[in-house]
Amino acid sequence: MAEKVVRTRESVETEEGAETMSEVETKNQIKERKVSWAKLRRVDSLNLEAGRVSMTHSHGSQVNWKRTLSLAFQSIGIVYGDIGTSPLYVYSSTFPHGIDHHEDVIGVLSLIIYTIILIPMLKYVFIVLWANDNGDGGTFALYSLICRYAKVSLIPNNQPEDRELSNYKLDIPSNELKRAQNIKKKMENSKMARYILFIVTIMGTSMVIGDGILTPSISVLSAVSGIDSLGKDAVVGISVVILIALFAVQRFGTDKVGFAFAPIIFVWFLFISGIGLYNLFKHDIGVLRAFNPMYMVQYFQRNGKKGWVSLGGVFLCITGAEAMFADLGHFSVKSIQVSFSCITFPALITAYCGQAAYLSKFPTHVYKTFYDSIPDPVYWPTFVVAVAAAIIASQAMISGAFAIISQSLSLGCFPRVKVVHTSAKYEGQVYIPEVNYMLMLACVAVTVAFKTTTNIGNAYGIAVVSVMVITTCLLSLIMLVIWKTSIWLIALFLVVLLSIETVYLSAVLYKFVQGGFLPLVFASFLMAVMGIWHYVHKKRYMFELKNKVSSEYMRQLASNPDINRVPGIGLLYSELVQGIPPIFSHFISTIPSIHSVVVIVSIKPIPLSKVAAEERFLFRQLEPREYRMFRCVARYGYNDRMDEPKEFERQLVENLKEFIRHEHFILDGEATGNVEKTEEPVETAQQPNTSSVSSRSANSSNRIVSSRIASSRIVPVPIRGAEEEMQFLQEAMEKGIVYLLGETEVVAEQNSSFIKKFVVDYAYDFLRKNFRQGEKIMSIPRSRLLRVGMTYEI
Repeated sequence: MAEKVVRTRESVETEEGAETMSEVETKNQIKERKVSWAKLRRVDSLNLEAGRVSMTHSHGSQVNWKRTLSLAFQSIGIVYGDIGTSPLYVYSSTFPHGIDHHEDVIGVLSLIIYTIILIPMLKYVFIVLWANDNGDGGTFALYSLICRYAKVSLIPNNQPEDRELSNYKLDIPSNELKRAQNIKKKMENSKMARYILFIVTIMGTSMVIGDGILTPSISVLSAVSGIDSLGKDAVVGISVVILIALFAVQRFGTDKVGFAFAPIIFVWFLFISGIGLYNLFKHDIGVLRAFNPMYMVQYFQRNGKKGWVSLGGVFLCITGAEAMFADLGHFSVKSIQVSFSCITFPALITAYCGQAAYLSKFPTHVYKTFYDSIPDPVYWPTFVVAVAAAIIASQAMISGAFAIISQSLSLGCFPRVKVVHTSAKYEGQVYIPEVNYMLMLACVAVTVAFKTTTNIGNAYGIAVVSVMVITTCLLSLIMLVIWKTSIWLIALFLVVLLSIETVYLSAVLYKFVQGGFLPLVFASFLMAVMGIWHYVHKKRYMFELKNKVSSEYMRQLASNPDINRVPGIGLLYSELVQGIPPIFSHFISTIPSIHSVVVIVSIKPIPLSKVAAEERFLFRQLEPREYRMFRCVARYGYNDRMDEPKEFERQLVENLKEFIRHEHFILDGEATGNVEKTEEPVETAQQPNTSSVSSRSANSSNRIVSSRIASSRIVPVPIRGAEEEMQFLQEAMEKGIVYLLGETEVVAEQNSSFIKKFVVDYAYDFLRKNFRQGEKIMSIPRSRLLRVGMTYEI
């Protein structure tokens, strides 16, 4: 296949006015996809619209250096607020009982330098960032990558058509895939592997959310501690007021105040690097010998167990490094690499070296190292900028928590909550009211209970290092299955980074009693909520799959004279992507009438960050055709926003019209005998349309049309022409669109165990009743909503 592409390119270059190289590659990929479509044998696949995909990858476009530098500057304010404010509290957390030996300052500085070099710089900037999911990062992005290449999702809603999405990468078979394929098969065949992967993912997610609680508390409290002359209670009180104000403005979105973030953090980096250089040259430039790693070895030889325990404080120098990956969707890999390497890294190293130089002369000032080391003329300006930087650092982690919950919600791993998109420019910026108030109460409680940054730091480290260990493990799996990296490089990656992170994890776990239990309590609670919701969600889906409506029922329904047809369009919502849900037959038996056009809509989350608009809808018409009933799967990535009802209705009807036009084109071909008959159902493919719906007329020759050909004699279906059917659909839309929702109650079977009954009948029921219902999530107008109740026994 690759040789063909090369030959084609050579011929294209020799011909003037020929197609571009990308178009040639597109055609070759389409030919390859035709073969895969021809192999499909699934009777219940929505294949017609699945083929019409756009081959344009916006995330793969080249970004010039001017744009990269602009993004790099913007990323300073969004990404580095947390790691940038770490100099406020690292040394005080590392030496909570004071400095015993002068050389200990050099040893700790050496640990800080190499920790920043190995984890944020080497691991995240140059390795982890490349494991993005079409430009988006985070724990769920890693999970979605693995689910895309291996069938390890716990909910069996995969369709062959999903592989044809433009954001899925084509993988040409070769001998190099053998190891990856073997691992993939073992994962797919092992139920234990699936559950472990899911548990690890929600654990990492829960830890990041816990980080969103602890970051505002420690950042704001450490910044306000610059005025501790007022007393500890006053510092705590001012911090609580700032936290409440911070969460109160979340509803406006980070985009409203984001324009000021980058300049403030940039000024903050100028302050800490300038103060660091001042202290370095004034007090002890000799601390630069900490770049010799032998001082780390001597530090542990001198302090033994005490040195190991102090690692819990040293680790705080890289808190926030995960934000470089989690917030990647707003920027690009190169912009993050440039901003960290050229601005953040040198500023942090200079700041820590300057503080070490100051401590080498004033070792008793370790409890307020940062503020004591500030020269008097710039003290108050630095204090103001420090408070602003701490607020920005808090804002970044709060926004990250919102984004992660939004992703988990899309994958059926979190109870329904209202997700508000606050920015038209950045699709990943969301606001969740319920979660916002929960985070606010938790932050205030943590601040009031712990009072000092040292105590909060004991809890803070566990949350961050746990996420880093999980990221390392998932990335190693991606290296094996997706990247096909050399086994020796993977072993080196695991041995070096996992050994460092596990040592840090053991050190922070040592402080479990002193507050380290807090993130584990948060994570355990969130994991229980996510696990219970996902378990019942899966069981509910399997119930609908086993009890879906039969085709015989549909034929009987069409011939039943007692069923009245009501003008308009009825949209029946279901989570089932294969077949007709049982709630449909319950609707008919309860209300013996149905709209003149019925569309059974499944909102399907795809393990991708985004789905192109022209690839959103899959359609299939149900038999008998004159009954005008359609099935539709609306596919959304976890960073796609749900359209307002009016816009969603417009897009659905427009795409349905397009489907009807192509469906009639196929039927005309069958009726005239132009379609070859086969012994079994197969898929055929015509030329695809790589454009969006709005521009379809310009590329009408490039359409993909898939059809299913019956093995028996072809009998033309007596229906009206395409234009008449489309006109009928338009008139039905003008009559009105009604939303049909099933109010399903899920209960455990009578012979279920006590644990299952508790989980399903009480825990899940409590979550379902206390979180938002389906129509609120989809913003369905209540005046056009019809609901019917039904009970599922699982």
